[in-house]
Amino acid sequence: MRFRPAHRPAALGRRTGLLRPLLAAAAALAMTGCDTGPPKVEQETADLVIWGGRIVTMDDAIPEVEALAAKDGRIVALGLRADIESRVGDATEVVDLEGRLAIPGFVEAHAHFLSIGDAKIQLDLTVPERWEDVVDLVAEAVADAEPGTWIRGRGWHQDKWTEAPSPSFEGFPLHDALSAVSPDHPVLLTHASGHAAMVNAKAMELAGIDDRTPDPPGGEILRDASGRATGLLNETAQGLIQDARGGEGQAPEAERLRMVELASRECLSKGITSFHDAGSPFTDVDLLRRSADDGTLGIRLWMMVEGPNEELAAKLAEYRLEDNGNQRLAVGGIKRYMDGALGSRGAWLLEPYSDEPTTTGLALSEVDDLRETARLALEHRYQLAVHAIGDRANRQVLDLFSEAFEGHGGNGDLRWRIEHAQHIDPADLPRFAELGIIASVQAVHATSDGPWVPERLGHERSEAGAYPWRALLDSGAVVINGTDAPVEDVDPIANFYSSVTRRVADGTPFYPGQAMSRDEALRSMTLDAAYGAFQEDLLGSLTVGKLADVTVLSKDILTVAEEELPTAEVVYTILGGEIAHRGSGDRGSGG
Repeated sequence: MRFRPAHRPAALGRRTGLLRPLLAAAAALAMTGCDTGPPKVEQETADLVIWGGRIVTMDDAIPEVEALAAKDGRIVALGLRADIESRVGDATEVVDLEGRLAIPGFVEAHAHFLSIGDAKIQLDLTVPERWEDVVDLVAEAVADAEPGTWIRGRGWHQDKWTEAPSPSFEGFPLHDALSAVSPDHPVLLTHASGHAAMVNAKAMELAGIDDRTPDPPGGEILRDASGRATGLLNETAQGLIQDARGGEGQAPEAERLRMVELASRECLSKGITSFHDAGSPFTDVDLLRRSADDGTLGIRLWMMVEGPNEELAAKLAEYRLEDNGNQRLAVGGIKRYMDGALGSRGAWLLEPYSDEPTTTGLALSEVDDLRETARLALEHRYQLAVHAIGDRANRQVLDLFSEAFEGHGGNGDLRWRIEHAQHIDPADLPRFAELGIIASVQAVHATSDGPWVPERLGHERSEAGAYPWRALLDSGAVVINGTDAPVEDVDPIANFYSSVTRRVADGTPFYPGQAMSRDEALRSMTLDAAYGAFQEDLLGSLTVGKLADVTVLSKDILTVAEEELPTAEVVYTILGGEIAHRGSGDRGSGG
């Protein structure tokens, strides 16, 4: 029997969440201008009014309006411009859309907040087109670095270079060139996926890694045919380097606060008002709570915590947080990993990789360990979100969730999530809707990975179950959408384009039958994403009583020609009724 929460309408793709009847009634009154009850009193002056273009609400009760008014951070009226004009006072900020599109603020449903800021203060390896170019960037950084300091970079991907590295092993470069240009500075270059890293000889020396070092559970120290460590560390093997650096989360406080500032600024510039942080240690939660409380956190965060079960058991009750007092921080999820990434062949598959038949990938967690995490999540009322990319990993997590629900007496609207849900065996696709599991996808991964996915999986498996959004939606599953930044750019427009076209960089569509409609794509990044964090009563649609979070775009992404979608720009990002970002398309506001 398919699970469907009682409060969710049955119509596929038209979920409005737990909208209170009072708010819906207020919205309807604002729309119609009807008079009921006692005589009207003078309307309260608004802090913000938006009109002069198309306002798409994502609220099925009133899908589109001419004008919006906000007061004290909340939406107080929606309707015709004539209904809203009386709310304009001398202090009201009036945003004239000049024919442009206003939508609910984008909700980033899966990314890594502090890592976005951290990526801004290390080498950007998304630009180099060859391994030699990466080595040159490291050499330049070494020339400017203090003796012995770590050289860090992120974003390289061997399958996206214009030519294969030489020499190489299993498609990955060897550390020799890196070690030659940086003999005294340890180097750590994180793969675009975050699931692998290249290091030089100095870094391996500091970490105690040599040709005889055993692989850690769930990880691999890649060795060439002679048994020599190549410098490639897969999955949990990266932890050996983190240990050598003093562990994660040990950067100075000032540097970490700089990451908060840079990440906030980057997200606001892309129209993002709310953000699901997909797994952080408790120390990061402490930092971000201080930032939220003192007003330096620029956007709204909903966080998943990470840690071993012993730490979770000790801290979950203390850290559960629905609102820090100003709607900037909530803590409500637990993040775990079932497998690794497809690009590094760490995704756990039912059958061997087509381009490397000796492996089916890696299981990063023991099932019994995840079973205990599930018990803790139920005990402390947390959503459990498990990273699963390969078809075997997805099946294992679905089995585990089903088992946990049976022991709990049913799902009960727990809204547990599978993060990525990237490659799913067709037999398992209906289980998401049947169990009430949210599929948290990253559409831009499909178009980024598309050129090489058939090499990893083969055409038949790719067509049947790779990035299968259409099949999930048609089955009735809730699909929410993020970018996994800094793995990809935290850009909702690029993500939207990928969702509806599935076109890779050269314009070729990647199994386009699995694309979303434009309405579905926008919902996956607004109202449905809010549903994915139990926040649909607070944000995700433009509804009277909700937070006044609005994104204004230069082009109507719901109607413009497909080829124009990537050129849409963010003109305004409005957070709680205040303009938090003005883009280059801002021509000034006024009545």
